[in-house]
Amino acid sequence: MGEQPIFSTRAHIFQIDPTTKKNWLPTSKHAVTVSYFFDSTRNVYRIISLDGAKSNLPQAVINSTITPNMTFTKTSQKFGQWADSRANTVYGLGFSCEGHLSKFAEKFAEFKEAARLAKEKSQEKVELTSAPPQGGTVRRSVLPASKKASPSRPLQSPLTPESVNGAEDERAAADSPQPAEARAEPSHNALPFSHSSSSIGKHLEAELAALKGNNAKLTAALLESTANVKQWKQQLAAYQEEAERLHKRVTELECVSGQSTAARSAKTELNRTIEEMEAALKAKEDELECLKAEVQSANRFQSQRDSLAHKLQEVERRNEALEVQLGELERRLNANLREREVFRQSLRSLLQLLDGKISELSELRDALAKMLECS
Repeated sequence: MGEQPIFSTRAHIFQIDPTTKKNWLPTSKHAVTVSYFFDSTRNVYRIISLDGAKSNLPQAVINSTITPNMTFTKTSQKFGQWADSRANTVYGLGFSCEGHLSKFAEKFAEFKEAARLAKEKSQEKVELTSAPPQGGTVRRSVLPASKKASPSRPLQSPLTPESVNGAEDERAAADSPQPAEARAEPSHNALPFSHSSSSIGKHLEAELAALKGNNAKLTAALLESTANVKQWKQQLAAYQEEAERLHKRVTELECVSGQSTAARSAKTELNRTIEEMEAALKAKEDELECLKAEVQSANRFQSQRDSLAHKLQEVERRNEALEVQLGELERRLNANLREREVFRQSLRSLLQLLDGKISELSELRDALAKMLECS
């Protein structure tokens, strides 16, 4: 069946500096796919990663065969490394979150144990097949130990959380409007109208400010998503052209070399590259679907913002009408107060006049009473 991918993830790839053996050198400008492959014919596990950013054809930035003496070390929450003695280098991977690093480390330990068991089984088979007859002698050859490329201690992670996860999201804060100074109202009946209209207007203004902040965020995300969609469409077209070219190349190799071992290995490599490209295409399509959903949600927020703005305008118009009515009521109240004061003054003058008349009538009564007594 050849090699088949059994686990894939995305990470930033680094290699140890071959001169200093202390610094990390990035081998990819962005996060790329890193996959575990299993070769059923040779019963080996490999870590492979391809990057086509530097040229049209994908290039292998990692091609490491897992052996029982390898060790994957976590140097931080999002960075891990392992040494490959065959390639005489140390590989480092920077992940976007701690969960991806833990999953990769678990798979590494699992496949390392499987490689150890496979090696023990192959050694047992070799010992059985090469066992000497009874009475014979066994020759033992001593092989020199291979030099390890790993340093004495794990290197510091070259990635920070900001470089792996990306820049922090922009935060927009909308200031709520301050209430205007309340003026003294001469009428108690006019207070509930102005208070209710002003509270509704303030509430809607606060909601509109919050929606404006959300709209600014969604607009920025939509612009960024549109630019990413264009770039991904170009990459998809390039991947499709590369897949067609590789299919043609496979057909040519099959016609030329027939059933030779070299042709079969080349075909296996090309098929593996095509499968990886198809997986990348599927991932890009999923991302496009997510972006479409985000655009639809942004449109819904825009419609809600427009409806709230319309409601706010209606409330402002009603508030203006209520203010006009309030002014008219104030003018009428002042006129009534003036009329009442004039009425009070007229009553006072009438009372004074009545008091004078009453005093005159009492004097007249007293005079009449004296006249009656005298007569």
